[in-house]
Amino acid sequence: MTTANILLVEDEPAIQELLAFNVAQCGFRAIQAYDVPTALAEINRALPDLILLDWMLPGTSGVEMARRLRADSRTRDIPIIMLTARTDERDKILGLESGADDYITKPFSPRELMARIRAVLRRRAPQMSDETVRVEGVELSPTTHRVSANGQNVDLGPTEFRLLHFFMTHVERVYSRAQLLDQVWGDHVFVEERTVDVHIRRLRQALEPSGLDCLVQTVRGSGYRFSRE
Repeated sequence: MTTANILLVEDEPAIQELLAFNVAQCGFRAIQAYDVPTALAEINRALPDLILLDWMLPGTSGVEMARRLRADSRTRDIPIIMLTARTDERDKILGLESGADDYITKPFSPRELMARIRAVLRRRAPQMSDETVRVEGVELSPTTHRVSANGQNVDLGPTEFRLLHFFMTHVERVYSRAQLLDQVWGDHVFVEERTVDVHIRRLRQALEPSGLDCLVQTVRGSGYRFSRE
């Protein structure tokens, strides 16, 4: 299963530990930061899959951090859920306009928070969801790490599995080799772009017995896509 990395930016130790516990209980990996400089250092090291961001932080506020992330091409697509004790409608609007995908007020129930996290991941980073995906005879289950094609079991290595999961959750979109490296390998991993070609070839070979290798298409001069056409 692909584990989502969730960056927790919260300066209150009790709330930070509660968040980390609940995130881990749901199968996600918690990365903890108590202020904006620490959070930005973690982001520079590797992009998280989602950020839980407290509004009131020492020094730089969560709102300012959200704006900064949205202004940077490397970080603008990271999903953000804002945490705050502010309940005024104008504050909620400010939080959302700063770039947050969702907004949850304290105190909150762990169950509600986890539901919000899963909903945002499904919307913004569907390859991080644990839901079974089905496209044109191919079925992939992130929880059991099993793939079938036209009813036949397909044996995939971990990289091919992640690559197929990404393609199946982004059907019909064309991705360059560099984009696939960032999305599937991670932007902190430095490998040759042609590495993508090797894993595409292995993925096609695994799907070939089912006749569905044609779903993985080369777009000349651009990259690859997963297409029903």
